[in-house]
Amino acid sequence: MTTVDRRRELRGLYSATRTPALVDVPDLPFLMIDGHGDPNTAPAYPDAVQALYSVAYAVRFALKRGPAAVDAPVMPLEGLWWTPDMAEFTTEDKSDWNWTLMIALPEQATAGVVDEARARTAEKKGLEAVGRVRFERCTEGPAAQVLHVGPYSAEGPTVAALHAFIAGQGLLLSGKHHEIYLGDPRRAAPERLRTIVRQPVARPRS
Repeated sequence: MTTVDRRRELRGLYSATRTPALVDVPDLPFLMIDGHGDPNTAPAYPDAVQALYSVAYAVRFALKRGPAAVDAPVMPLEGLWWTPDMAEFTTEDKSDWNWTLMIALPEQATAGVVDEARARTAEKKGLEAVGRVRFERCTEGPAAQVLHVGPYSAEGPTVAALHAFIAGQGLLLSGKHHEIYLGDPRRAAPERLRTIVRQPVARPRS
């Protein structure tokens, strides 16, 4: 059995400090599921999280049983967040947010492996949202990220500091607000939660 530790392989993307830094995010495979609304109140959000993790664990078990005999621990939950007009995006009002929840996969997890895992999960657990989980590759490219420590509701100053850092580098916001949840809110106190806040960037056109 070969162990594939994506967090170690991609250490620069799945660890951060409270000082903003620039990173380059390559093309990576993910499980994804889409939704809309405030994650604190929209019923679709916990359903999506449950479905995503269920398929992610099914993929892990499928890879362990497969010919490559790979054990790849399930990666942290991630989220892309955006509004129709990103100029109006704010962490204060989440009711109009669109979101894509994601879990990164090892390269051995092909679309075929995901299809099989999704079918097994749907048959075993009967979760409606499982049918909306998909396999997709994502390339963010240049981005800035920073570590937020504390409750999700207190992210505003961290996001503002990240945006100020980006502007100070002579760069523009590009793409969707991205968060990586290193802590489990079911087990950790809110003040101890750790979240990587990431924002893709672009250079101004000359």
